[in-house]
Amino acid sequence: MKMITDSFIHNPCDEEEDDMALACCHATNGDLFLLARFPDEDEVDITFRDDTIHVDSHLKVTLSATRLVVEIDAADAKPFGGDNLYEISHSTPPNELRDLDETLRIILKEVGTYVSEIPA
Repeated sequence: MKMITDSFIHNPCDEEEDDMALACCHATNGDLFLLARFPDEDEVDITFRDDTIHVDSHLKVTLSATRLVVEIDAADAKPFGGDNLYEISHSTPPNELRDLDETLRIILKEVGTYVSEIPA
C-alpha cells in the first residue's frame, strides 16, 4: 500500500495516554496509519484506517528522509485485507526527523527490526 503524507504526528511518551509512544499520519486521501506501543507491552499496535492489529514479531520498519516503510507478516496482515507492505512518502521537516527517529526506536525496541537511514 502506497501512501503520501506531509508529515507525522509523533510522541515518544504521551503522558495523557499512559506513556504510549506513537507515530501516525493521515495520507492525502484521508487514510490513517498509526504505530503505537505502551511501555509495559511487548507488542506494537498498528492501525490502518479503522482496523488495528497487535504485532509482537515479524515487523520491519525503515525510516529515510522521504519514506517510512513498514513490513508485517502476511498472517498478521489479514485484517488489513492482506496488505503487508506500507510505503509512506513524507515530507517531514528535517528538524523533526530526529524526533520521529527517536520515537520509532522506542516503539520498535526489542520488537521486530528498525532501520534508520537518518544521518546521526
